[in-house]
Amino acid sequence: MKTMLITGASRGIGAEMVRRFTREGYQVAFCYHRSAEKAQALAAETGAEAIPCDVSDPNAIASMMGAFITRWKHLDALIVNAGIAWTGLTEEMPLADMDRLLSVNLRGAMLCVQAALPHLRESRGAVLLTSSMWGTVGASCESVYSAAKAGLQCFARSLAKEVGPSGVRVNCIAPGCIETDMMAVYSDEEKQSLAEETPLGRLGTPQDIAAAAAFLMSPEASFITGQTLTVDGGFSL
Repeated sequence: MKTMLITGASRGIGAEMVRRFTREGYQVAFCYHRSAEKAQALAAETGAEAIPCDVSDPNAIASMMGAFITRWKHLDALIVNAGIAWTGLTEEMPLADMDRLLSVNLRGAMLCVQAALPHLRESRGAVLLTSSMWGTVGASCESVYSAAKAGLQCFARSLAKEVGPSGVRVNCIAPGCIETDMMAVYSDEEKQSLAEETPLGRLGTPQDIAAAAAFLMSPEASFITGQTLTVDGGFSL
């Protein structure tokens, strides 16, 4: 049976990915940082295994990967979904917040991939990185977040060239405005405005992103690597 590790998956998009891939027959483990209660509820619901991990900590990543391999012996797929946001004027962003955002969204993603690659080479597996449409077009008052998500897209393109000869695929998915906890900073009026700016006339759902992820990780996408699939209802056109 194929195995998958998903980071940042106790809620929102990550949780929906856990549900989707367990339904598709994967043995799934997912990591969480602070949302232990939600993680345990998701594990009970899906049969996936919840593993605590702060992806900004290299030792925690090594421990998570060690626990995964000890349990399942091999890794076929990695989805790096852990991420945090910060909204405000760039000149007002505290250095500690900047360092934390970059260490989770970019450095942490790279460290997770680095830890997984030896196992993915053996299985000729696949990597999917959760970027954002803001990593493509940029967002006012989210400049550092946008930069980190853009970095993931370039990381995927570069790594795809590096590991392609080993049969490993690397892609990104770039969600648009998705109805998750990360949208809590927006008022109902602001959400309605974002929906109206979206050509399809609505905000996206975690299910929309999980469906696109399922395609990119499937055999139907076996000749797709180094790409970013934008799932935003046309917002960034």
